[in-house]
Amino acid sequence: MIDEGYIKYQCNWIVSPALETNLLSEINSWRTRMYQLGLIGEYDNGIGFGNISVRDCVPEHFIISGTQTGHLESLNEEHYTRVIKFNFTENSLTCQGPIKASSESLTHAAIYTANPKINAVIHVHHLQLWQQLLDKVPTTARNCAYGTPEMAEEIMRLSTKEELQTEKIIVMSGHEEGIITFGISLAEAADVLHKYYGLS
Repeated sequence: MIDEGYIKYQCNWIVSPALETNLLSEINSWRTRMYQLGLIGEYDNGIGFGNISVRDCVPEHFIISGTQTGHLESLNEEHYTRVIKFNFTENSLTCQGPIKASSESLTHAAIYTANPKINAVIHVHHLQLWQQLLDKVPTTARNCAYGTPEMAEEIMRLSTKEELQTEKIIVMSGHEEGIITFGISLAEAADVLHKYYGLS
């Protein structure tokens, strides 16, 4: 794996009260399901993997699961935060909430920036599926590690391709096991994942 599990961007964390529960019901339900399927979780070495986000009412904002929450089966309002600003060039991000944003937040930001109609992103890990889909669906360059400006740039590049607009799935070549799906809703992002991996 390429240096997994920690935040690489400059995180400007504005500590504030938890997000409203009504904003988190759907995202938390899908996150729990991903955990139960083993697509979000924690490795034996204690490094967490996987995260989930939804676009907020302000177009440039999104709500995402917090860093180091992969080991938890169930999250609550203390485990989500709102990303309110990001800068790919400066490799920086500002989040507001009771917890720091996921280490993959800039990747989510890149997807939202490149695809104005996209409202949800699911990032999971699954070695067998990753190996199966590598270079068969839109795949990032191998030298792009997670949570870096290079990965954000690569996501933006792939987003210009018609194939990605149709498939709505990205295999992260330089992020072993990492797979991203997205859609106009969490249900659509999950349906894309379902197409390749049964979510029964």
